[in-house]
Amino acid sequence: MAFEIVTDSSSNLTEEMIDEYGLNILPLRFIIDGDNYTSYLKGEKTDLSQFYCMMREGKVVTTSLPSLEYSEKLLRSILDKGNDVLYLGFSSGLSGTFEATDILIRQLAKEYPDRTLVSVDTLAASGGEGLLVWHAAKMAREGASLEEVAQWVEDNKLKLAHWFTVDDLMFLFRGGRVSKTSAWAGTLLNIKPVMHVDDEGHLIPLEKVRGRKKSLKALVDHMEQSAIAPVADQTVFITHGDCLEDAQYVAGLVKERFGVKDVVINWVDPVIGAHSGPGTMALFFLADKR
Repeated sequence: MAFEIVTDSSSNLTEEMIDEYGLNILPLRFIIDGDNYTSYLKGEKTDLSQFYCMMREGKVVTTSLPSLEYSEKLLRSILDKGNDVLYLGFSSGLSGTFEATDILIRQLAKEYPDRTLVSVDTLAASGGEGLLVWHAAKMAREGASLEEVAQWVEDNKLKLAHWFTVDDLMFLFRGGRVSKTSAWAGTLLNIKPVMHVDDEGHLIPLEKVRGRKKSLKALVDHMEQSAIAPVADQTVFITHGDCLEDAQYVAGLVKERFGVKDVVINWVDPVIGAHSGPGTMALFFLADKR
């Protein structure tokens, strides 16, 4: 039976990938100065320079789940075509998006008893969620069933490593990730946190380094410690919060150190970026463990 993959705009996939694999995207929402925006518009290339510029200017950004009305319309359109649904959702440890969408999917499953609807909490975010979705989409294209793809994601989601750093700790403070004291002290001492997403899908600070370059190299050091071999054959995702040169620098380190040929660079979407801020850098790859 034919099935379609649904995921969230927090997966930070490129428009080319979305089109190539026929993926369906649920756009999360954000609000700036009372104006509502969606974090993904079908067919539009992402250029978030203006968004991050507003953050640097001190604009306060709040975030919201995808519209349930839009989500229901999208899901019904797939089901009414006679296709099944595999939903690969944003980490429940970071957002209520998965829970809300899963409830909707369970309701629709009762209305469409002849269709198969499966939800998987990826416990992943940004390019980590995106990399899982990309692998799932490749499997589906190669003929794997919905059940086989869902099982692969379940079996491998805790082997999808997420490594993050940020340039300005004050945005993490505003998002409730660090204390005000830590944020001020870190800013004064040029301390940069190195963080990862743990097995429960939470963003956790693991170490502190002094200086931006050292924090970028630390991401690649962690890749060296845990990436599944042969590393050179992996496709690696990098996402950034309006710091393309840093993203290219990390990509260069990955290619030089491991011989990786396929590195995909894209923006951190506004809903995640609202909490991590401009200068966010993240590296994603398959590993022995997160």
